[in-house]
Amino acid sequence: MPLALLALAIGAFGIGTTEFVIMGLLPEVAADFGVSIPTAGLLVTGYALGVVAGAPLMTVVGTRISRKRMLMLLMGLFIAGNLLSALAPAFSVMLIGRIVASLAHGAFFGIGSVVAAELVAPDKKAGAIAMMFTGLTVANVVGVPLGTFVGQSIGWRVTFGIVAALGVIGLAGIARLVPDLPRPEGVRLRHELAAFKNAQVLLAMAMTVLGFGGVFAAITYIAPMMTHVAGFADGSVTWLLVLFGVGMVGGNLVGGRFADRALMPLLYVSLGSLAVVLALFTLTAHHKVLAAVTVALIGALGFATVPPLQKRVLDQAHGAPTLASAVNIGAFNLGNALAAWLGGLVIAAGLGYTAPNWVGAALAAAALLLAFLSAGLERRDRRTDAVVAGSTPVEKRALAHR
Repeated sequence: MPLALLALAIGAFGIGTTEFVIMGLLPEVAADFGVSIPTAGLLVTGYALGVVAGAPLMTVVGTRISRKRMLMLLMGLFIAGNLLSALAPAFSVMLIGRIVASLAHGAFFGIGSVVAAELVAPDKKAGAIAMMFTGLTVANVVGVPLGTFVGQSIGWRVTFGIVAALGVIGLAGIARLVPDLPRPEGVRLRHELAAFKNAQVLLAMAMTVLGFGGVFAAITYIAPMMTHVAGFADGSVTWLLVLFGVGMVGGNLVGGRFADRALMPLLYVSLGSLAVVLALFTLTAHHKVLAAVTVALIGALGFATVPPLQKRVLDQAHGAPTLASAVNIGAFNLGNALAAWLGGLVIAAGLGYTAPNWVGAALAAAALLLAFLSAGLERRDRRTDAVVAGSTPVEKRALAHR
């Protein structure tokens, strides 16, 4: 794998750390600014919404400059947002800093996926994408726990200062190691937008929303589920999240390895298994050891879908994939927000802390159905193309009018 992928992975590590570390530092931030925990939670919501909005916005902004330069500008935006958060004199300023940093998230992974795929041979594209996303998954194993520890021990401002420094390292790596790949000739914004007319692109994005949404339906409420149902101590939740992160790393690498060989079968297995494991979590959540194993499996199966879904979008939006790739990153966050909301609804309805697992299982099962639908439509189109290729000119005109 090219060293350029390491630079992309470092940037992804910083972005993954800043996205998730705030969840462990909400009490400290709330106390420092004198706001309630729910109000401090806007730092999570604002970031997620910024990713959804920023993915297409920043990608459109970057349509007229090289992808390398755009990646560097996005890392600069990321650094500025985290520095603003670290130095914020008021809660509102920190919220602005979080939103500024989030604007870089979707476009970085979207454009980075395209660049990573272009750096390797066609049969290694999913592996290259997975290598970049390894930075995001490792952030959940190393960056988030360490950032939380530093924030609780020394101060949350120090954590965001360190994250900004990671951004500087990522920026330097991109400037030094990522080649200045030429943009495809003749590709304009209208070509990027035209990708959304492709039903397969939209189906892949819907699978992203539902499939990864299934993961977050359960993981969003893992703290009360593990402490009130499984009987873990409050301090054990951090290590359970590390276990979830370890599963993410493994699933991401496996997904990247096999997506280049058998993309759709991999999606069938991972989405189907994810639906089953999430449903079983309603039972295993009552047993400490089984609950811990299940948490790791959810991380592994959930992230095994990331490289194939991202590659699926790139393949189907061939020729102008940058905007579609970035929007698909926003789809992950849209799924997270939707699943967290639905999980909260079933808990509020009095169905218990394990009820979000059923929500997650239903979402993953729906994503599996879409995968079968997508493959079926693709087979139909191939048969139609084969018929057209073997037809006479008169028959081709007749088929065209149908």
